[in-house]
Amino acid sequence: MDFTEDQLQRYSRHIILPEVGGKGQRKILNARVLIIGAGGLGCPVGYYLAAAGVGVIGMVDNDSVELSNLQRQIAHNTNRLGVAKVDSAKATFEALNPDAHVVGIKERMTKDNIMEFMKDYDIVVDGSDNFPTRYLVNDACVLLRKPLVSGAILRFEGQVTTIVPGEGHCYRCLFEEMPPAGLVPSCQEAGVIGAITGVVGSLQAMEIFKLILGKGDVLKNTLLIYDALKTTFRRVKVPKNPECPVCGDRPTITELQDYEADYCRM
Repeated sequence: MDFTEDQLQRYSRHIILPEVGGKGQRKILNARVLIIGAGGLGCPVGYYLAAAGVGVIGMVDNDSVELSNLQRQIAHNTNRLGVAKVDSAKATFEALNPDAHVVGIKERMTKDNIMEFMKDYDIVVDGSDNFPTRYLVNDACVLLRKPLVSGAILRFEGQVTTIVPGEGHCYRCLFEEMPPAGLVPSCQEAGVIGAITGVVGSLQAMEIFKLILGKGDVLKNTLLIYDALKTTFRRVKVPKNPECPVCGDRPTITELQDYEADYCRM
């Protein structure tokens, strides 16, 4: 595949990097990435994937833009209040780069449809804000052997980890059981500083590029914790659990659990 003159200019800062070059940029243009949630994390992730030329960006979200979203969900704007988030994000990202094709999926994700949503994508990104979604996405990625970049934010703190099935931990190695409802507050309940979504979303995007290019060390077996008030990053080792019910030596979860994911207001 030859680059057009416009592409040579657009991606010139990538192409001159020895770790990327023309070959790496072609990998980016051919990549297919699915983003779960078009909110606080999905917006910066999508922005950087589109800017880099990721060829197909899927976005799953059944919510619409609300005024309270605009403090952190930077793909949306005041003129799009009431518009489906996936449609708003599609308009923003495709206007930024015509090489990026955004597929908006305006559906609530369940165990019955998640495998269909994921099947045509190379990498999955979780930008949800609740545990049912995280467990459902994790389990589906492990069963489908899809790399997963998981992010989470709350108040002034963020976390990122990368799950490569067969090569390291999964989300259930980190948190085997879902916490009881109400134990961990949501961003809607506890608040979140807007800029932290940009930090964590950018870290997720960088993990995706390393996976696409096959360069650098991704956060396998590692949870990266960012404290914005202290301006610190802490790496926590997360070994693969041989007793893990989904990725362990004798898995007991061989099909998706019967609950519905509910992500929005991220």
